[in-house]
Amino acid sequence: MAKKYASQLPSGSMNRIQKVAIVGAGGQVGKFIVEALLAKGTFSITAISREGSSNTPPAGVNVASIEYEDHKTIVAALRGHDALIITMSVSAPAGQQEKLIRAAAEAEVPFIVPDHYGSDLTNQQAGDDILIAAPKKKDLALVESLGVSSWVAITCSFWYEYSLGAPGFYGIDIKSRRVTWFDDGQQRLHTTTWPQVGRTVAETLSLPVYPKDSADSSATLSNYANSSVYVSSFTANQREMFDSVKRVTKTSDSDWKFNSEPAKKRFVEAKKELFSTGNRSAFPRMLYTRFFTDDGAGLYEDKHGLDNEKLGLPKEDIDEYTKKAVELAESDYYAKMFPPG
Repeated sequence: MAKKYASQLPSGSMNRIQKVAIVGAGGQVGKFIVEALLAKGTFSITAISREGSSNTPPAGVNVASIEYEDHKTIVAALRGHDALIITMSVSAPAGQQEKLIRAAAEAEVPFIVPDHYGSDLTNQQAGDDILIAAPKKKDLALVESLGVSSWVAITCSFWYEYSLGAPGFYGIDIKSRRVTWFDDGQQRLHTTTWPQVGRTVAETLSLPVYPKDSADSSATLSNYANSSVYVSSFTANQREMFDSVKRVTKTSDSDWKFNSEPAKKRFVEAKKELFSTGNRSAFPRMLYTRFFTDDGAGLYEDKHGLDNEKLGLPKEDIDEYTKKAVELAESDYYAKMFPPG
C-alpha cells in the first residue's frame, strides 16, 4: 500500500485527531488518560458509558450512552470520532471489546487504542505463559480484518504505583513490612506510572496523522498504525524499588522481614495453583513473577527501543510515585478494589 502524506489530503482536511471517544473514562487508568487529553486542550472527548451508569465524567467531557447488547447504540455513539480508546475492568464480560471494535469499524473510526496497557505483544512466549496473548491478538487481528480502523497498543509494562502498592506483586508488601526477593532481586524490568500512561496516549494521539511529504521524517500517528508505542517511567529491579520504599517510609532493613524464592519455581507453582484450584490470587503471582525471570521479558527496550523522547514524555522521580504506592498500600486500595471471595 502506498504511503499517504498530508500534502495529498483534500483541501481543508485536518491532519490530526480531534474527536476522541473513551470507554472506561473513570477507571484506574482511564481517568489519567482523560486528564491528559483535557490538559492538551485540543480534543473533543466523549465518555462512552453503559445506559444507566452513575459515573460522572470530568467537566469538559461529553457522555454517550450505549447498550452492549444493542450494536446500533454503540455505532451511533462512535460515529464521527477520530479515535476510540478502550480501557476495561478485568471483571468486564468477555466479548465487550470485540463489540466495540466491530461498532468502530461500522462507524468508520480511523484509530483504536485497545485495552492493552502492559507487556510486549511481540513476545509470544511470555504472552502464552501468562495466558493473555491469544485473546488480545484475536482482537487486534479483528481490527485489521475489518479493514477500517488501525490499532495502536500501549506497551508500558506494569503500572508502578499500583503494582508496588498491591500486597507483594513486586515482592514488597509495604503494609506488612515483608519482602520476597525473586532470585536475588536483581532482575530489572520496565514499569510505568498511571500519569505517564495517560500522557503517552494523549501525546500519541496529538501527533500529526501523516507526514507532510516524503521528506518529513518526524513522528506521526500513522507510524504507529497496527503496532505498539513503547514507553517506561523507570527501569528498576526489586532492590532499587525497595531502596525507594525505605527512603519514603524512613525505614531501614531492620524494620523488614526478608525471604527469597527462585523466580521460575514461583511462576510454575502459581500457574499450577491457578489451574488446579482456581484461586484468583495465584494469577497476579504468576503474572508478575514471569517478568522477573532471567530471560528479560520485561525489558522490551532492548528489542524495540523506547518512544519516551519522541513523545516528549517527562522524566519522573521514582520516590514521588513510591510515595503514592505507600498511600495505596496503607489505604488497602487493592483489597477494596478486588475484595476476596
